[in-house]
Amino acid sequence: MIPSRVEETLPELVPFLRAVQARRPDDGTWCEAWTVRDILVHQTGNAEELARVLQACLAGTPVETRGFEREAPYRRMSDPELWAAFLGHCEQLAETAAAAARDLSPHTEVVWTGRTVEVTFFAEHMREELILHRWDLTGDDPTAVRALDEPWMTEHSVVSVGRPLLARGRAGLDLGPGGGPFEGRLRTPGTDDVVVRADTDDYSDGDGDGCSIRLAAPEGPATIESDAATRVLLLWGRRPADPSRWHSSADPQALRRVRALLSGY
Repeated sequence: MIPSRVEETLPELVPFLRAVQARRPDDGTWCEAWTVRDILVHQTGNAEELARVLQACLAGTPVETRGFEREAPYRRMSDPELWAAFLGHCEQLAETAAAAARDLSPHTEVVWTGRTVEVTFFAEHMREELILHRWDLTGDDPTAVRALDEPWMTEHSVVSVGRPLLARGRAGLDLGPGGGPFEGRLRTPGTDDVVVRADTDDYSDGDGDGCSIRLAAPEGPATIESDAATRVLLLWGRRPADPSRWHSSADPQALRRVRALLSGY
């Protein structure tokens, strides 16, 4: 039984748990090279690290964010041990987020993976992880589509996570001599566009990685037009099961560049 305070903080937890329980640990998923167990390992590491960094902020002793090496201990656990660890860390994160909401300004800045975020980021980011990786388990079922369609999912993906999302794709994107800058627009009717940009110059965005992502008023032709849920999937390097959910009049090179830049984690 999940404590009510945990469900209130992480309302997507129970649907995620049910999706995991409906599958074998060694079942494949929509997340390339990950099984169901791999996703649970990843989520356990996420919950632990989000709680650890936020708790350190509360204590006045900031810590650096660990990389995915944090998942190694969970890979060595038995399935029951892993399940208990995941639930325990989700509960710890919910308690820490509640303490932060009580004791800190919501605009308090915390360093997370080399960038600065506000304290409200931590529970919200775990919610996004639960939604996204539940889709990895279920695909385009109604629960997944409704959750991905929420406006806050697009905003969090762009504003809070966008730059790291582009890093992998930018590293592998060969624009060639004179090939940049490259800009793509992902449009959902009735909302701001998501604008992604990559440049051949390392200094193009002012801080050394040659890429940017932002929300902007619709202008000119879109590179890809889709529903909001599909757009979130594209931002994370995923693809809806039904490709007719997105549309484009861009040429193949522009589409390839956008898809390469948005290769996700």
